[in-house]
Amino acid sequence: MVLEAGPSPGTAVLQWGHVRLFSPWEVLIDDASAQALSATGWRAPRSDGLPTGKELVERYLEPLAASPALADRIRYDHRILSVSRVGPDRTEGSVRHLAPFVLRVAAPGGLIDVIARGVVDASGTWRQPNPLGASGVAAIGEGEAASRITYGIPDVVGPDRHRYENRRVLVVGSGHSAFNVLADLATLRGAAPGTRIFWAIRSATLDQVLATRTGGGLPACARLGTRMAALVEEGAVSLLSGFRAERVVMAADAVAVIGTDMTSVEADEIVVATGSRPDLHMLRELRLDVDDVFEAPAQLAPLVTCASAPEHGARELGHPEPDFYTVGMKSYGRAPSFLLDTGYLQVRSVVAALASAPGHVATTSSNGEILQGDHTAAPIRSA
Repeated sequence: MVLEAGPSPGTAVLQWGHVRLFSPWEVLIDDASAQALSATGWRAPRSDGLPTGKELVERYLEPLAASPALADRIRYDHRILSVSRVGPDRTEGSVRHLAPFVLRVAAPGGLIDVIARGVVDASGTWRQPNPLGASGVAAIGEGEAASRITYGIPDVVGPDRHRYENRRVLVVGSGHSAFNVLADLATLRGAAPGTRIFWAIRSATLDQVLATRTGGGLPACARLGTRMAALVEEGAVSLLSGFRAERVVMAADAVAVIGTDMTSVEADEIVVATGSRPDLHMLRELRLDVDDVFEAPAQLAPLVTCASAPEHGARELGHPEPDFYTVGMKSYGRAPSFLLDTGYLQVRSVVAALASAPGHVATTSSNGEILQGDHTAAPIRSA
């Protein structure tokens, strides 16, 4: 069973649906998924094309979710609030791992508990954006300025255009999300010359940013980095290097962001593209082994790089809590980039590990009534 927090497949992806991926279709489509789709008459997109997030959902994720292999296994609008074990809490006994998992879920009809033998956490990091504040916590005044701040990648040349055209816009961040926002703002500036773009980075120089953000063997990624350098050189973007936001001050017609060195920049709108972090709160009752820097599984964290990690699987994705695994973007914790084909390899390994591990299994009926059994062949239910 797949418990999807959103109302449709790829809900989070659709929030950046206007952004074009760096990877071509040939590495975005999993072989097993293509096989399941082929029976439905689905036609694969051109292998070398670079889809937008919206195209990824419409041409791949939606047909896959509707396929006979998956249609009856996905529950939409099911948000996981907590994962624990039936009966004992995490402080109790050495046999706690023999009890099934219990997932508290906010479902359309109210709160329910789902019982599971294994849990795969693929909840990502998109809903947990990093703050504007450079210290890892919100800048002083950041909450009060919420009406002027957008986190992530707004569609500045589409539905969000009215917020940014002919206005002063400050973009904070040095990753691919910030690059995409800046590129779109530059396009908007071509049609609305009154648009002024400021870019704040923590690194001392732009070269330091581009050196770590344009590798990975993806030509589209390198081209975007080249464009960033050109925008700064030609003066379309005003760069503030070595800037670490500490305080936000609201005024009647502007918002000022003040750095730790007391440098200040005024803007009408702020876009915070400083990455995301995993939500670990819902896992507080599990015994986790999480790296103290990246918040990734401890055995995977040393392998994480800017674009990808060496081949890895269930061993690196597991925790002291048996039959619980972190996969996908969440497995990289606070690291900035993740490749879909890495996720496919992760899931293959984890599913193989769960399928070969005997254990107690229990399921729930459609109304949430717990139906417990001891059948090792029962379906794995995943969050």
